[in-house]
Amino acid sequence: MLEKPDLKDETIVGCLLAEYGLSIDALAFLPLGADLNTAVYRAEADRGTPYFVKLRRGDFDPASIAVPNFLRDLDVSQIIPALPTRRGQFWADLDPYKVIVYPFVAGHNGFEVDLSDQQRIEFGAALKKLHTAAIPATITASVPREDFSPQWRESVKLFLARSKHEDFVEPVARELAAYLAAKHDQTLWLVQQTEQRARLLKKRTPEFVLCHGDIHGWNLLIDGNDRLYMVDWDTLIFAPKERDLMFVGCGLGGNGHTLQEEEVLFYQGYGQTQVNPTALAYYRYERIIEDIAVICDQIFSSDAGGADRLRALEMLESNFRPNGTIELASQANKRAKAE
Repeated sequence: MLEKPDLKDETIVGCLLAEYGLSIDALAFLPLGADLNTAVYRAEADRGTPYFVKLRRGDFDPASIAVPNFLRDLDVSQIIPALPTRRGQFWADLDPYKVIVYPFVAGHNGFEVDLSDQQRIEFGAALKKLHTAAIPATITASVPREDFSPQWRESVKLFLARSKHEDFVEPVARELAAYLAAKHDQTLWLVQQTEQRARLLKKRTPEFVLCHGDIHGWNLLIDGNDRLYMVDWDTLIFAPKERDLMFVGCGLGGNGHTLQEEEVLFYQGYGQTQVNPTALAYYRYERIIEDIAVICDQIFSSDAGGADRLRALEMLESNFRPNGTIELASQANKRAKAE
């Protein structure tokens, strides 16, 4: 969220004191991320101790906190664990938000700095631990399972139709409609490619593992001592491992290496594994389809958002540009199929 939510700082400070026992001296909104349901702050408590405060609105799954905390207890060091409230719970209620507090780790994401060879190997090893960890069912019971739903594809088809036949007054919505109309055939091709692979995967469903679900370079954090962390666990899902592996080797795993080097180093850490090229292609295309659907809904369904609307439009357009996600996904999918 780029724009500060309509919530007084004093209200957040009061919650942190009542629920966490933190006496806050300073609170600063951080304009980070593309998720309109998540706002983050840097809070400074007594004696200058910094905390990362996350406000989550809408769907909230306790597993998004319990799973990474469990992994940290298993000595997976690439985790920043949530801190408990005074009552021992790992979140507090501040309607309409859940408030989660973490130690503040200053650093940069995987697209702001170049990941080293060792960090890429470490990333692969950490993700393998997630995929193979024996996490109790009591912790993961609420985690959804992949069903290869056509939800996002059907949504995009509807938005494509609206872009051709509906008049929009708001400038950003009007610009988005014009852009979608120009990219109609390419977008429809993307939908069709995704649908074909979804049908194949439904016929012979691969083994499911617990996946992070959104483990790209923006969700890799590197601190000032070059320690690497995996962050933002709101998208946990039981799915084929390719749900996470799709980000490796297609330009979304962070900077610093060619796509081929990125793959080689990652799998040094992850270990040898048989990768399903159909599942890889499905997830790479489906992720783009989902992003298009979410952005269209954000812009067409409301005039609110300001800077968030403009950023969303820019993100949608970036998919179609040279070396954008569509081109990189197609190249990576061809390479995976050839192998």
